[in-house]
Amino acid sequence: MKEDRVEAGLRALARLAEATVDQRHTIVRLAGLYEDTLRSGGTLYFAGNGGSAADAQHLAAEYVVRYERTRRGLAAVALTTDTSILTAESNDVGFEFVFARQVEALCEQRDLLILHSTSGQSPNLLRAAEAAKSAGAKVVAFVGQGGHALARLADITFEAQSAETSHVQEIQLAVEHLIVGLVEESVAGS
Repeated sequence: MKEDRVEAGLRALARLAEATVDQRHTIVRLAGLYEDTLRSGGTLYFAGNGGSAADAQHLAAEYVVRYERTRRGLAAVALTTDTSILTAESNDVGFEFVFARQVEALCEQRDLLILHSTSGQSPNLLRAAEAAKSAGAKVVAFVGQGGHALARLADITFEAQSAETSHVQEIQLAVEHLIVGLVEESVAGS
């Protein structure tokens, strides 16, 4: 019984990975946008809620420290890490502004805001995208199937072909690892 569940879960993830191959053009475009941002002196800003918040921190670390190659650090920040800002904004103003306020303070036209959401409907991510647009920054959205509210605010969207939260998060992280690998190869090679 447990082995059947494990097999079913892995097969579902394999089908999702196979379906994602069809989005390779989008993934390459995303890598190009990340590279252009970094080459122009911009910063990659990551945000998300719950597991996606942890992914934001994980991904920022891949750029600042390293992924597969030793190279200079690249400008990346997770907007999910400063507990004083997160709690002050949530308490004093409202959780829906927790990332928008940071974007307002930090993002400039040359920067890129990368938002991870399984639903694509989180009010705090929608407001962050709006704030980035107001600053002239570009926005990337990683969403699950049907995450259209956030996708409408993004310059480029990666939409996982699943509505199952765990699989959406797993494929988003796999795609982000492909992107950081491409970016690192490009930066290390230049």
